[in-house]
Amino acid sequence: MQTLKQKHRPFCFSVKGQVKMLRLDIINSMVTAVFMIIISVLALIPETTTFIVLGGVFGLLAAVCCIADGALIYRKLLFNPSGPYQKKPIHDKIVL
Repeated sequence: MQTLKQKHRPFCFSVKGQVKMLRLDIINSMVTAVFMIIISVLALIPETTTFIVLGGVFGLLAAVCCIADGALIYRKLLFNPSGPYQKKPIHDKIVL
């Protein structure tokens, strides 16, 4: 009797795997943003040299970028939870 073997697909290449990795990326972005905010504020407190203040400001800018990254990934998961966008053919578009 012949048995049919299922094709093995690694978890990271499946749709559920991609969604879980994106959720982990959101969590990673938020943890990174909190860490960068704490470090930047601690760097800005003493105000000893210009370079330390500059480092604190760049750290806050990096935290803002991490928050934006997490928000964009969340938006992608919210509007497109299962895969790439389905493109409609050009002739289905309504032209006014």
